[in-house]
Amino acid sequence: FQSSQNLSEERNFIFLSNKIEPSSSLETAPLFHELKKELTRKKFLGPNFTESYCWPSVARGCDVVAISYQGNDPFVYIPPLLTLLQLEGCYKAFTNKSGVCIYWTLILCPGWKKAQLVFELLKTYERCSRQFHPMLIILGQDKAAASSVKIQGCEVIVTTPYSFLRLFEHHNLFRRLCHLVLDEMEVLFSDAAEQVFTILDCYKKASDSEEWEYSPQQIVAVGTRWNKHIAHLIKEFMNDPYVVITAMEEASIYGNVQQVVQPCVKSERISVLLKILDFTHSNPQKVLVFTNSVNEADVIHEALKSNSIFSLKIHEESNSKYILEQWTKKYNSGSPVLLVSTDDSMQSLGITDATCVIHFSFPSPRIFGQRLHSMSDNFCNVSKSLTDQEHTKARSVILLTENSDCDALEILRFLQHAEAEIPPELHDFTAKMLEAEEDKKFSRPLCAYLKTFGICKNRTACPDRHQINMQMDIPQNIPDKILQAPGYVTILPLHIVSATNYFGRIVDKQKDQYTILAEEINKYFENPSNKISVKNVKTLAFYGLHERRLFHRVQVLEIYPKEEENLLFSVKIKYIDEGRTSQVQSCQLLHLPARFQCLPPQAVEFVVCRVKPIDEEIEWNPEVTHYIHHKIKGKLHEAKIVHTLGNTAWVDQMVCVTRLSELKITANEYNVRSEILATGLGTDNPEHITQLQKLCGHLKLLDHRGNLESL
Repeated sequence: FQSSQNLSEERNFIFLSNKIEPSSSLETAPLFHELKKELTRKKFLGPNFTESYCWPSVARGCDVVAISYQGNDPFVYIPPLLTLLQLEGCYKAFTNKSGVCIYWTLILCPGWKKAQLVFELLKTYERCSRQFHPMLIILGQDKAAASSVKIQGCEVIVTTPYSFLRLFEHHNLFRRLCHLVLDEMEVLFSDAAEQVFTILDCYKKASDSEEWEYSPQQIVAVGTRWNKHIAHLIKEFMNDPYVVITAMEEASIYGNVQQVVQPCVKSERISVLLKILDFTHSNPQKVLVFTNSVNEADVIHEALKSNSIFSLKIHEESNSKYILEQWTKKYNSGSPVLLVSTDDSMQSLGITDATCVIHFSFPSPRIFGQRLHSMSDNFCNVSKSLTDQEHTKARSVILLTENSDCDALEILRFLQHAEAEIPPELHDFTAKMLEAEEDKKFSRPLCAYLKTFGICKNRTACPDRHQINMQMDIPQNIPDKILQAPGYVTILPLHIVSATNYFGRIVDKQKDQYTILAEEINKYFENPSNKISVKNVKTLAFYGLHERRLFHRVQVLEIYPKEEENLLFSVKIKYIDEGRTSQVQSCQLLHLPARFQCLPPQAVEFVVCRVKPIDEEIEWNPEVTHYIHHKIKGKLHEAKIVHTLGNTAWVDQMVCVTRLSELKITANEYNVRSEILATGLGTDNPEHITQLQKLCGHLKLLDHRGNLESL
């Protein structure tokens, strides 16, 4: 481990499996000249702390594993990778008779959205380098699409594990693969471990062949968190990799630190501490006891002294040089050594060789990493053989008391991540805290992922609620007769959010109130004297707006501050009968007579049930959304409402019906769900409605057959 200063002069800790000389500035970074000029022109502020260590090792062509809080940023690897690809001499032997390069680089991303970002960055910085013709390849389940992909001349492919394996069925690419990048590796291993290891196995077999014995071969894996599969990646597929970890908690998991949680009553912590300190001369230890106050450090020190346990003590007023000498001297004599310290005092000592850390006071997540750093010399190095390293297993002991709940949730998540044994007491703490966290979101909108797919994969990080709020979720803008007599209704999608989420109106075939109102509004504003601009705009008030020969009812959601030297100001509005939002100038708003405000807002959110994106994606690919947008916008559809909550109606089925007037019959033109599945980018989601039913509990809802049921 090394400690260093970053650009903001904050102290950083880093684990390095091999010694690396960091790049302290862009000038000294191992990047080619044109790229440095381009980064300077774009006012790039890096390299940051993580990049300063990653760039040199990637640029040398070494295998690299990097885990950092910034590990989801592609700039951890893109600049040095581009620099490496400029060295055409390294690849001269890998060109065909026409001189075209036949090697290439594969960047695997956890989803289409990240792949799009990486591809755009490559295209941006390709302008200052030689042309390597990057390709973004996202394939659905349509085999014809995979077989038609042409990759000749391409040197960098950006894709996902699922898409690449579909491509591999039609193109044997591994014999040409030199550089393999795993972007956000912890997500890749969490969502697509089988696919990633299939790719790694094929890459290893190809690179072991005589034909590619002397070819450049490199695996770069970057991410924000440790994953148990990374150890297998390092041992089986990498060659003496450079492991760079700047997140100390993640380094402790990599280093196989034993995490122990010891529940106890706060008043009994001293006696519990004495039991933990079971020293033997055959196994001398270097133990640090951490607390967050000077008074508590004094109490611990005196208690140890009264129990005939020699200990050192340090806080802000202590002689750190003497303490450090005693720490080293005692241990070298074969005796155990114990140091009681406050968090503020430890950084000045720079201790990294402790064998055990005891958290007498419960740590915050930030302090927790600092404390673990003091054992970093005893972290196991996964990239080295155990026979090549002297290894004393480091241990971290947390004293969990009744007052530890302030940071218990974060610590529990870490312990689960570290696969530590979790005591029931901590589960009880965090269950209450999770419930309290969810209650804080009670006035937030219902989670979009719950609505769209039936589940939210990351509830703790999601800002929206995941439970029913009776006041907010009572049906809105949905006619009572539809709720009372379920069946097919006519809907008009007007604003397409995604492949399965739209805003629009429910249309009454007999006598549609909005159609009548819209005609009256447009007739009213045909008279120029009625177009009265609003002088005093108010938030949440309703106004008229002229747009493309039509007049709309709008509601002001937000008023933006007036810019300097500008008499006008902008407002954010919602088209209350369509569901879309926009930003307009305040002068465009027209006074809307009260009689045009009597009809409630007509916009309803529609969600098509039982279909979701392929490949564990959580967002729809723009390709399928674009296709559905042009297919359904502004067209009448027959839909069966199966659930309603708030302003949202779930539909299962949604069909476009064509009326053949000459034959006096109707025919189904298409089914929206079937159209999504036919793109190859959607798949069945059979649990969707069941999950909604679980969410709604006792609310009265319509079942999948359209029958009213009480759950």
